[in-house]
Amino acid sequence: MVLHTTPYSSACLHFLDGLSWSLVFPCYWLLDRLLASCVATSLEKRQRSQDPCSFLTLCVLISAPLYLLLLLASLPFALLGFIIWAPLQAIRQPYLYTYRRPDKHQAEQGQAGPGGVGIGEWRPQGRSFCFSSANVCLLPDSLARFNNLSDTHRRAREVGKRIRNGASRPQIKIYIDSPTNTSISAASFSSLATGFRRTSSLDQRPDHTHTTNGPADNETEPLTECPIHSSGATDCPVHPSAGDQGSSEYCPVHTSGEAPDCPMHSTGAHNGHGHHDCPMHGEGTQQKPSSDCPLHTSGVQISISAPEPDPQEEEAETGNHRPGEQAGGDTGSMTASRESLARYHGSDGGVGISSNNTLSHVPRTSIFKRPGRKRRHGDETFDHEISAFFPANLDFLALQEVFDHGSTTRLRRQLHRYFPYVLSDVGQYGWKGCCSRFKFLNSGLMLASRYPILDARYECYPNGRGEDALAAKGALFAKVHVGTSHQEQRVVGYLTCTHLHAIEADASVRCEQLDLLLQWGAEFRQSSSQPPAGEKVLEDLVAFDVILGDLNFDNCSSEDKLEQQHALFTQYKDPCRLGPGEDKPWALGTLLDPSGLYDDEVSSPESLQKVMENEEGRKEYLVFPPSKSQCPASSQKGRKIPLKGNGRRIDYILYSDEGLQQDWKLEIEEFSFVTQLAGITDHLSVAMRLAVSTGEEEP
Repeated sequence: MVLHTTPYSSACLHFLDGLSWSLVFPCYWLLDRLLASCVATSLEKRQRSQDPCSFLTLCVLISAPLYLLLLLASLPFALLGFIIWAPLQAIRQPYLYTYRRPDKHQAEQGQAGPGGVGIGEWRPQGRSFCFSSANVCLLPDSLARFNNLSDTHRRAREVGKRIRNGASRPQIKIYIDSPTNTSISAASFSSLATGFRRTSSLDQRPDHTHTTNGPADNETEPLTECPIHSSGATDCPVHPSAGDQGSSEYCPVHTSGEAPDCPMHSTGAHNGHGHHDCPMHGEGTQQKPSSDCPLHTSGVQISISAPEPDPQEEEAETGNHRPGEQAGGDTGSMTASRESLARYHGSDGGVGISSNNTLSHVPRTSIFKRPGRKRRHGDETFDHEISAFFPANLDFLALQEVFDHGSTTRLRRQLHRYFPYVLSDVGQYGWKGCCSRFKFLNSGLMLASRYPILDARYECYPNGRGEDALAAKGALFAKVHVGTSHQEQRVVGYLTCTHLHAIEADASVRCEQLDLLLQWGAEFRQSSSQPPAGEKVLEDLVAFDVILGDLNFDNCSSEDKLEQQHALFTQYKDPCRLGPGEDKPWALGTLLDPSGLYDDEVSSPESLQKVMENEEGRKEYLVFPPSKSQCPASSQKGRKIPLKGNGRRIDYILYSDEGLQQDWKLEIEEFSFVTQLAGITDHLSVAMRLAVSTGEEEP
């Protein structure tokens, strides 16, 4: 089990590869720019129509002939470089494993070092893990424009920023154990100042453990003062000082600035002299909780979790930075990463607080009415939602269509600020065998993890057709180390990231790829579980086996019946699926209509979230299976024909409970459709939190 940390085994080969690519790159870049100048996005067309004599139009008219002349001049050098570069791809490693050493705060939490060192003792009662999958459409700029997307390098940085900002946002979870209310759900606040340690993605009651990767500090003494307003604190994360904001309207607890409207303080808690009786507004001298405050009934506990601030948050990226990129990127990042108050999950009849983003700078003109948040549907055993943010404490991230090499580097740099372990540059270019087609693009797969990666393998699908055969689409398998039992057994998990054939009519091709996916997965699990020759080690304990990716078929199209009935769904479970051809009522399509990506109604994560929560909005902005009365290539906007389901759901997270230890169980805690990448990709992301229960009790 050797992870490849360099593309080539020798420095000489690495030098030759760099030399050859430096000869090829000018021709590649000029061709990409020439094609990009001929294919305009809907946003660019709108700008040109408003001002036909605009500077943008003038640049295109001047640059296109210049690109063509320079392209012809660079062809001889590109041919020479290609002769050197192409044979090298046959011996290039199939993926690149990169590791970023944790800082002191991550080290305190027990994150592992290189080589798969254990990350902490496995909790007897189990642990939960959060997975997410996203198709980010990071093709070369000229090809991305066919999906109505542009500026791939800027989008790559923005994708990384939004994902890590969403995953690293802090959480506050309040539990009340009283005779009158014992089931107050979690409240997640993401506008709080950072500075707390991140807790486990499995949110325990405060009298249990709270850390993800190491032994926890047991809280055995009852709280005598508010943990948010500790004694002598001057930088409260909930109530900033007046000098910082100047008004209480920025407080995520008191959105209106008035005590009667605050869910944390009943009317009786306000005594006319300030909130001196409430632990949320203590003066630092309070020692006893007030009976008037609903938070301080019997057994109130508050759990706070948040990431440590990144000391290198603002890095200098001036290599390919063009004027105007920073403004657009910052606006999107601010909109996507700040949230005054996330949803407060109350019990039936409890207080509800809606999502509010006071820092959004993107105009919203959505005309759709937003319904209330949907929780468990009928006899559903887990929560589901449409979220404007990636789940906090995200553990594993699978990405597809990270094809562009420069974008891969930018995206990986951003993700490494949150995920220590990343597998990227997956797949091989060139020819694989004498009869295969030349691969101009790699697989586009990327896998990021907060847990050490022990082993990895990539396999390329051999049956690609048409334009899909030009990319090395395949499957990436990884084995991760998530803990160590009391008996010194490693607790591991298996991840599979894949991207199937895209051409809609080729159902048989996708079924063959699914057969290979199951076969390769079984072989990988078997080979990676075998100990080295001559060594006697304890057998690994398997915590989960999860498949993530873009499968390019849905569960409602009549044309996809063959894939819907595949054996994959007998070995793996789909949380959104009732059966072949039938999804659960709350399941959403994940493929957005490219023509509407720049509409004001869906221009920000929050506005796209509102549209997706409305049935008419989904019909307007999601891709649905084509009907007999409509041409598949025609626009969906304004159509009145009946539609089946909630759109084409082609992005999946599947899990299997086969191969687990006896008495171990898997239970889904929540499933979400994420809109945080609004405006920078044509897919919705999906996320799932999976709890692994061992059946044991906490000692």
